[in-house]
Amino acid sequence: MTAYINKKKQKRVIPGFGLTLGITVSMLSVIVLIPLLSLIIYTTKLSWREFLQVVTAKRVLYAFWVSVSTSFIASFINAVMGLILAWVLVKYEFPGKKIMDGMIELPFALPTAVAGIALTHLTTKDGWIGSMFDRFGISIAYTKAGIVFALVFVGIPFVVRSVQPVLEKMDVSYEEAGEMIGAGPIYTFFKIIFRRSGRR
Repeated sequence: MTAYINKKKQKRVIPGFGLTLGITVSMLSVIVLIPLLSLIIYTTKLSWREFLQVVTAKRVLYAFWVSVSTSFIASFINAVMGLILAWVLVKYEFPGKKIMDGMIELPFALPTAVAGIALTHLTTKDGWIGSMFDRFGISIAYTKAGIVFALVFVGIPFVVRSVQPVLEKMDVSYEEAGEMIGAGPIYTFFKIIFRRSGRR
């Protein structure tokens, strides 16, 4: 009887778990692990001099610079705009709030390929966004601005969804206390709300 109960407990909720796990690990090996392993093996065949020549090539250094600079700019934009979006969604009621809140999840719902194609089409000269900037001679698609735009699109939901629960749980009495002692909106935000959020 005990063996039957233990066997029943060990039975997984997901049918075919072993098969799906095997397929997932196999696909992961083919797509990720094998290319990485081949890269490591190829790198070990190079001497230190050859390795430094490859790593310090102009194209490689420029690729590093583009990645770091665009990521930094996108992170700054996401931090500011994500905080503002989370604040608006928590503190204010307005028509279309549910739609706006749902649109925050759009980068999570879209597959990577679909998001890339959609963003490229939007930022080309014929796209909705690209055509507006093209009037001023600004190109977005296939430029650093396009990379920043894509990074902001992908990253902003993480900021909003991280800040939103903290603002929802925060006691309104702290803001009211700040207003009662004559603190302005900026002082109340940075000295009371921002500090209280950081301690959680």
